[in-house]
Amino acid sequence: MQIFGVDIGGSGIKGAPVDLDRGDLAQERCKVLTPHPATPDGVADGVKQVVEHFGWTGAVGLTFPGVVTDGATVRTAANVDKGWIDRDARALFSDRLGGLPVTVVNDADAAGVAEMRFGAGRGRRGTVIMLTFGTGIGSALFVDGTLVPNTELGHLELDGHDAEKRASSKVKEDHDMSWEHWAHRVTKYLAHVEMLFSPELFVIGGGVSRKAAKFLPHIEGIRAEIVPAELQNNAGIVGAAMHASEEGAGV
Repeated sequence: MQIFGVDIGGSGIKGAPVDLDRGDLAQERCKVLTPHPATPDGVADGVKQVVEHFGWTGAVGLTFPGVVTDGATVRTAANVDKGWIDRDARALFSDRLGGLPVTVVNDADAAGVAEMRFGAGRGRRGTVIMLTFGTGIGSALFVDGTLVPNTELGHLELDGHDAEKRASSKVKEDHDMSWEHWAHRVTKYLAHVEMLFSPELFVIGGGVSRKAAKFLPHIEGIRAEIVPAELQNNAGIVGAAMHASEEGAGV
């Protein structure tokens, strides 16, 4: 079975049909740049462009980079326009897509669910934390395979700042940090999260997961196992489609 997944990030909107039996993209993904400012109308237009690229007419699962409650309402918007706050994202996207059935879920939660089903978290019990490093830092917390939604651990305080303002991959790029320098910041962040939650496993996702060999060897002193996401930067797309399927969007 295939359902369309769209992953909305601070820098890009990417999507593709997803083969839910394999947990992988059924076609090569399409990506457009996230508009700046990332207003609701601007982002909705980007989503429409991605979906129409494939001529898709079925259910669509979308991720959003912030807290999403009741499967529709946006509550935080750290890396997109503040006009999203309290907006019914599901109604907006469905309307822009001509009435297609739509679901919306936190982006890191979607990526985490995909990794737990098809990737690095398969079969893992205990406490597992997926962290996505990109424009910000997203998080997905699992206890014995069950998701605790909307954790937003990227906004924990680190050195007097939001953690994602110190250790996201965007910060690395903006300040032209070496992988080793950035890894030291990530280590401080992981140590803080580990102190609070004592996970057995950290799964590191986002675009940097493709380059894990450049920074993971520099992360030391963390008791939990640390592994890169197996689905890499496609995890959000897969998780979005999984969420649409599980919520019965057009299925």
